[in-house]
Amino acid sequence: MRLLVIGGTSFVGRHAVEAAVEAGHDVAVFHRGRTNADLLTGRIDHRIGDRDGNPDYSSLDRAETWDAVLDVSAYVPRHVHQLADAIGDRVGHYVHVSSISAYDEAGITPDEDSPLAADLADPTFEEVTGEAYGPLKAMCERAGLARFGEDRTAIVRPTYVCGPHDSTDRFTYWARRMARGGDVAILSPSAPLQIVDGRDLGAFMVRLAADATAGGFDGVGPFAPVPELLAAITPEGVETRLVGVGADAIEAAGVRLPLVSQEADAFMTRPGTRARAAGLETRSASETASATREWDVARGEPALKVGPSADQETALLSTAGGA
Repeated sequence: MRLLVIGGTSFVGRHAVEAAVEAGHDVAVFHRGRTNADLLTGRIDHRIGDRDGNPDYSSLDRAETWDAVLDVSAYVPRHVHQLADAIGDRVGHYVHVSSISAYDEAGITPDEDSPLAADLADPTFEEVTGEAYGPLKAMCERAGLARFGEDRTAIVRPTYVCGPHDSTDRFTYWARRMARGGDVAILSPSAPLQIVDGRDLGAFMVRLAADATAGGFDGVGPFAPVPELLAAITPEGVETRLVGVGADAIEAAGVRLPLVSQEADAFMTRPGTRARAAGLETRSASETASATREWDVARGEPALKVGPSADQETALLSTAGGA
């Protein structure tokens, strides 16, 4: 298969590229040349361009075709339309990475036929805020279906994507924190949490492309109440005690506990039945945590972008009587 990946040098795209190369596919990666490009080696054709700022798709403006394209970096519908303008008639299958957030919270059901969020009132709005993210992703989905056609479009909606090379540090915070042990501050002991390993998501996207599978799929892995999932990612022999702290105390401390927000259950308990039938295979949360810790050590365990420091967590625990 001749595969084009749009934005394949960072996290999910990087794992998809590696899975495609390992499977023997010919891969071209369209990227800005700024992030990890030197680490992607092997049978990879690098195409430098940009879909933001001053969009430039000229490196794709050739008399060539691709069997499929994986679009992992479309956040606003303009991205999809401009890509379709550049290669729409020269690609067989279109695989778009959306998000669980694209669903309409008011009408969400447990399956992939849940209604999507409505379009934003201003179709030109492109600020990816917490409030606008879901509707923008839904608008991207509609753009993809309109431009590439339902019969050659696959849409993947993941929950929290975790694992090695995750630049957000959200899951890495918990992988580190549970390995340290002791009293651990959490927001809600009853809220569910659902993750998917970026390596599993990348491999699934490649499979959808290779099989030319169309439709919408929840790209999801394990889910469990927060205590169960955190217990699953705690290394053997490490003793921990989870201590619930109030949202007001967290806000007053000026910190954020990543991932463990008060998400609606329907967003964090997706069975992913259709995706599994189409070939999605997921590993355990403990495997994802172990691989994340190994990667974190290899990169030198830098300061994390999210999560409280040890001193800040101690102060939080004291508000709950946990320290």
